[in-house]
Amino acid sequence: MSAIPTDARALITDSVELASLPSVVMKAMELLNNPRTSASDVGQIISQDPALSVRLLKIVNSAFYGFPSRIDTISRAITIVGTLELTDLILGASAIHAFEKIPNQLVNMEKFWDHSLYAGIVARILARYLRAPNTERCFIMGLLHDVGSLILFRQQPDRSRQALELCVEQSMPLHLAEREIFCFDHGEVGAELMHAWKLPACFIEVARHHHQPSAAECYRLETAVIHLADVITDMARGATISGKQVSPLEPGAWELTGLSVDVMEQVVAEADAQFEEARAAILPGIKAA
Repeated sequence: MSAIPTDARALITDSVELASLPSVVMKAMELLNNPRTSASDVGQIISQDPALSVRLLKIVNSAFYGFPSRIDTISRAITIVGTLELTDLILGASAIHAFEKIPNQLVNMEKFWDHSLYAGIVARILARYLRAPNTERCFIMGLLHDVGSLILFRQQPDRSRQALELCVEQSMPLHLAEREIFCFDHGEVGAELMHAWKLPACFIEVARHHHQPSAAECYRLETAVIHLADVITDMARGATISGKQVSPLEPGAWELTGLSVDVMEQVVAEADAQFEEARAAILPGIKAA
């Protein structure tokens, strides 16, 4: 049995090679954070990874995005989709690809990514209702909110199984059971992974606190959106992981967003309508569950 990590950061130190982002992606994200960078600069970097270029162009040309004319180059995608939005799509596509080939005995990967994608779609819809400036960022934060679970399941399968058993025995939410077993949870693991990936602070805080948005300090609204998206997804589609309890709603979460719970039915209807198109674009390598 592997040694138990002392904290989430120690676990990520041992795992970062397991789910690392390609160097081309890291370079592109650095460039995109530089205001002097042109679309063609980024296009040249991303084009060094033909597989990533194909994935991105397939996503932006999909029915999920519905742009009126075909987008044939990465530089044109940046011009049409937007620099920040394409950065986030690069991140989402690459993160899924990084985890795609990792076998996992404790979770059905198709169901895991279906849950994550649906949560991302719900987050995007909620962000649109809020007139948030970057709905795409909420989509990707929703898509990646549970990646810490994959690291835990892969690196600490025996103790992760104990946490899942504790869920069932005590009807306890998974993140609380993980704290009992590990003294940290998958949100903290995800936050440390995103820190290792050098992602913006909002990704790190949302991952860390998506089960308790009131604990977020700088990005409480975004964290509340992802929290609600996670809860709504569990309610609409059921828990992803065998034995996992449906994610509990933190009291006051709706109030943090300023939205009414009455929008939930419409949000689910919109997410249901978008899901298959999004799945074909974002999860082409993942079999339908």
